Amino acid sequence: MCKQDEQMGFCGYDCGSCAARSDDPEVRQKLVDGWRKYFGHQQYTAENVKCCGCRGGGQIADKSCEVRPCAMAKGVDSCVDCDQFPCGKLRNMAGSMDGMVFHCLPATLTLTEEECNLCLKQFASMPNLIKKMIEKKKLPDWLKKYYG
Repeated sequence: MCKQDEQMGFCGYDCGSCAARSDDPEVRQKLVDGWRKYFGHQQYTAENVKCCGCRGGGQIADKSCEVRPCAMAKGVDSCVDCDQFPCGKLRNMAGSMDGMVFHCLPATLTLTEEECNLCLKQFASMPNLIKKMIEKKKLPDWLKKYYG
């Protein structure tokens, strides 16, 4: 059983909006289909993509993630709290939905709103990390008007 109390991953990924957390295998299959279409990921199935989020205490979808075990070992709440932030483990994870739409061109020319909500929306790590950096006084407060 997945805990629903933690919605943001250590890397800033928006676990709360990720369809991999759904108990409905049909929803997870739509996610898998989208990831295949937009990212070329062939390793996921509706069964193995079931994820509790990196803080959920259960199964995770991205078994190759280096951020989660690192953050857990260091006992940080967010990668922003790490003395080595930003590191190479995080750089590959940091993104935004806008960036993913651009990165996946030309496939996103046919992107539907449902596919966006299922397959791309959760890639909000950069805005989330910047918000955390502002909170932690690692960036100037005036940036709140852009990342409020």
